[in-house]
Amino acid sequence: MQAFHSDHFVLPLPPGHSFPMPKYRLLRERIEGEAGFRLCESEPASEGELALAHEPGYIAAVVNGTLSAAMQREIGFPWSERMVERSRRSVGATIAAARAALIEGVAANLAGGTHHASADKGGGYCVFNDAAVAARLMQAEWHRARRATAEGGLRVAVIDLDVHQGNGTAAIFRDDPTVFTLSLHGAKNFPFRKEASDLDVELPDGCTDEPYLAALDAALDQLWARHRGAMPGLVFYLAGADPHEADRLGRLKLTAEGLAERDRRVFTACRERRIPVAVSMAGGYGRDIGTTVAIQHRTLQEALASWKQWNNGAP
Repeated sequence: MQAFHSDHFVLPLPPGHSFPMPKYRLLRERIEGEAGFRLCESEPASEGELALAHEPGYIAAVVNGTLSAAMQREIGFPWSERMVERSRRSVGATIAAARAALIEGVAANLAGGTHHASADKGGGYCVFNDAAVAARLMQAEWHRARRATAEGGLRVAVIDLDVHQGNGTAAIFRDDPTVFTLSLHGAKNFPFRKEASDLDVELPDGCTDEPYLAALDAALDQLWARHRGAMPGLVFYLAGADPHEADRLGRLKLTAEGLAERDRRVFTACRERRIPVAVSMAGGYGRDIGTTVAIQHRTLQEALASWKQWNNGAP
């Protein structure tokens, strides 16, 4: 299974910054040499590709270093050339994972899930919205390859299971019927002003495995029911580690086993319907960074198991 990374481009963060930047390198190192994974460093997304989901003025401000102090505070990162390069390569990794998934069934971005970035601004440690850019680009490439034949366009679903609502993704696709946004998140968690996804499922603080998985099953049932006439041709799965009980920012109480079962259910549901999945790691802020890395490693193991079944023709 192809897994794309960009962790060689590390942001120069000030001392005491709360973002766990080393987790990306640690995750890559965890799977290096493991049978079944093909690690690839991602290429940066071009400005033209970014413009499929972001306003040109915002892209220029990021690239040229003219973001206002307020916009940098909202993103949560100080501007630097490495911030720009890392953000572009994180989008590039999801683009590459989406292309690979359309061929092989499942592929991964070892970062990504930057779902708080809207068309005209970033937020919550998200500069560009990788899933939104990749979704629009895959639709454009699908259209060009088929030249708008009777098959129609590529329908996309975003299954966002980060503990925080995907407000940027919801805003970008608000009026786009070809992309279905599903977000399962903490009701009282960031962002405190949420956007309307096509399907939002809000969970109370302290939610544990059993009610979470029941809510996920019900949400997936709604997703498939709303697409009974034409299933999505591609899913972007944001597999946040931050619903874990030991996460600093999560406020939910899922166990590691509960999160692995969450992943298994998403991959199984998509595979049974022969829907390719591009998975990204999204959030994870464990008190012990090793805990976050271990959860995301389990996600990749579930992705690999599904990739094997897909390519063996198993449902």
